Amino acid sequence: MAELDGRAAIVTGGARGIGGATAKALAAAGAAVVVTDVLKAEGEATAAAIREAGGAASYIAHDAASEDDWERVFAYAAERCGGPHIVVNNAGIFIERPLEEMTLEEWRRLTAVNLDGVFLGVKHGMRALKDTCPPGGPSGSIVNLSSVAGIIGSPLSAGYSATKGGVRLLTKSAALECAHLGYNIRVNSVHPGIIETDMMRQVARKAMKVQNADFDGAWEWLSGFQPIGRKGRADEIASAVVFLASEASSLMTGAELVLDGGLTAK
Repeated sequence: MAELDGRAAIVTGGARGIGGATAKALAAAGAAVVVTDVLKAEGEATAAAIREAGGAASYIAHDAASEDDWERVFAYAAERCGGPHIVVNNAGIFIERPLEEMTLEEWRRLTAVNLDGVFLGVKHGMRALKDTCPPGGPSGSIVNLSSVAGIIGSPLSAGYSATKGGVRLLTKSAALECAHLGYNIRVNSVHPGIIETDMMRQVARKAMKVQNADFDGAWEWLSGFQPIGRKGRADEIASAVVFLASEASSLMTGAELVLDGGLTAK
């Protein structure tokens, strides 16, 4: 496991799923973690589990689409653990809807959380990390969770794909901007495929109608999309985030790590 002793991390959407696994993995690698989420009970439980395992973690309520909330989160991280040095923009939502039926309100909600939220995390992350991670020392790291849906299209989820594609290119542009400005900050994206999470179970419930199957049948059907023959696990994505957060990836910026069991290789 990468060594992150003395580092502090913010993980948005850190209450459960990939975010929860990432918060735990960063803490296991030595980082002090600030778990943020709108899910108070789950967020507090994740932070408590980290502390019970011997790590350092706390929870703060956070709507990723609110700039006021972002400012409050960064002030909290600075006071609580002298950071951050790592920002993981993981918070996101999924709405499956045919384009002809999607409302403008649904579109705007998707973009508010999935794209505006990442923009705000990158914006305030750059402002903070240029001070907490000065040149000559370990680099600051911003990791943005995109998706394979940000690389390839799919029917019935154009809104989600649009936001994740936006995250992909926002990441590359921010990485180049940090390099151009001489900031000791790396910015990379992670693109999970079909992962065993609550969000993917939501997709499976939608697939039940398409496949005329029960939940178990639809859940198994999703595994077939990945040539490796199985769905991924949240901890597998978390390991990639820890790698990008650490100096083991010190030459990587503007890059995308795809963890999809071969789905996009076809």
